[in-house]
Amino acid sequence: MTYIKICGITNLQDALSAAALGADALGFIFAPSPRRIDPSAVREIISSLPPSVEKVGVFVNEDLSEVQRVASFCGLDTLQFHGQESPEYCCRVSLRVIKVIRIGNAESIEEMEKYPTASILLDTYRTDRFGGTGEPFIWEWAREARSRREFILSGGLDPGNVYRAIHLLHPLGVDVCSGVERVPGRKDLLKMMEFVKEVRRADETDG
Repeated sequence: MTYIKICGITNLQDALSAAALGADALGFIFAPSPRRIDPSAVREIISSLPPSVEKVGVFVNEDLSEVQRVASFCGLDTLQFHGQESPEYCCRVSLRVIKVIRIGNAESIEEMEKYPTASILLDTYRTDRFGGTGEPFIWEWAREARSRREFILSGGLDPGNVYRAIHLLHPLGVDVCSGVERVPGRKDLLKMMEFVKEVRRADETDG
């Protein structure tokens, strides 16, 4: 089944709802963002989550010692690097790493070859921010990526387009943030329900 990550979690209610709906992973943003959350709040949320739910910390160009401190304090399972972190940087942590490759053109796909030990997440490139654009990139650009290795798809996904995205690209997983929000940092339960339903419908259709 397609891996589902719901990112930008800022409160316990949204976290528990997402987990109950079947999300495989929840993302907590520690970089500048309307969805930024304090490590103390993340630690409290994680203490109430089922062990089966993957807890992902999202960082952007952060000092590695601070990343490791936050990961240990909160009880994170996975580190997602959304900035210009080098392959060497990514190899210096013991937890699972998701490296984000921001797609601005067809050639952007080449960047993922630099990170053979990390899981890859494809997101939309914007000059003014490292993520959270709420905009899809041209999905056809990812066809080449799919022929090389598995990836998680992000960037402008929502309940209305995730079914088509999965059928077109067959990603390992999908990552949603603003597409299931009521306002920035607050999830919409019905949108999350519909998103998960559409992902599972695509899985069933694909057999």
